[in-house]
Amino acid sequence: MDRAALADFLRRRRDALRPEDVGLPEGARRRAPGLRREEVAALAVMSTDYYTRLEQQRGPQPSEQMLGSLARALRLTGDERDYLFQVAGHNPPAPISAATHVAPGLLRVLDRLADTPALILSNLGETLVQNRMAEALFGDRSGYTGLARSEIYRWFTDPGERLRYPEDDRDRQSRAQVANLRAAYGSMGSHSPAGELVRTLQRASPEFAELWERHEVAKRFEDHKTLVHPELGPIEVDCQVLFTEDQSQALLVLTAAPNTEDHEKLRLLGVLGHQRFAEPEDSRPGRA
Repeated sequence: MDRAALADFLRRRRDALRPEDVGLPEGARRRAPGLRREEVAALAVMSTDYYTRLEQQRGPQPSEQMLGSLARALRLTGDERDYLFQVAGHNPPAPISAATHVAPGLLRVLDRLADTPALILSNLGETLVQNRMAEALFGDRSGYTGLARSEIYRWFTDPGERLRYPEDDRDRQSRAQVANLRAAYGSMGSHSPAGELVRTLQRASPEFAELWERHEVAKRFEDHKTLVHPELGPIEVDCQVLFTEDQSQALLVLTAAPNTEDHEKLRLLGVLGHQRFAEPEDSRPGRA
């Protein structure tokens, strides 16, 4: 671990960012450009004291998980992320693991979307980041672990996952989930997390096994769909999707037509937030 290089790199990357770059209000006049230490710590979900010690060359060696959080908080590119791992005394993430490093370009767009649900998904249906409105609509997805991080896995193993869709739309959604997984399987190969997910679901779900045999391949996001909120009921939304160049991640933005009941429901979600609608912890499988 090169403490001096790590500290200098963190300081320089922090100084290079402005609050608006990460979705924060500019606030009162700042004595110096860049983010404050406490802002980076909050974005990385760590204590300010811990982050401060890293910049002062006093901290313990960060874990790989902590470095991943810092890379996301500082909006690092793939090359910058690999350098961060190296100076912290770790090998850079393997290509498969690196796929969960959120693309900075998508993050910059997400940071500017505060008034409508938006989330970034991996090609395995893992929610990598979601804004406050998306948490209010879908619930907080950050705590899932293992295969349950994939909404494809949860769709075929957890009946509660389907309650977000009208009953008459669930067959279409099942086909879309399988077609999306086959696209990921084709690009990642059988000896990958996509292959593991396929093999597990073939054993766990007869419905999945049957749909898999159809060999449908597509990255499917409906332009218009109805989502069912547990308290507000059906909400019709339009879906816009922005993919990374390699198609491994997608930013999904959900909006409702102005001057409609659905628009008012989304507005209400924005006012109340997701905490009021949070599901009981014991009803959420796959949690850590």
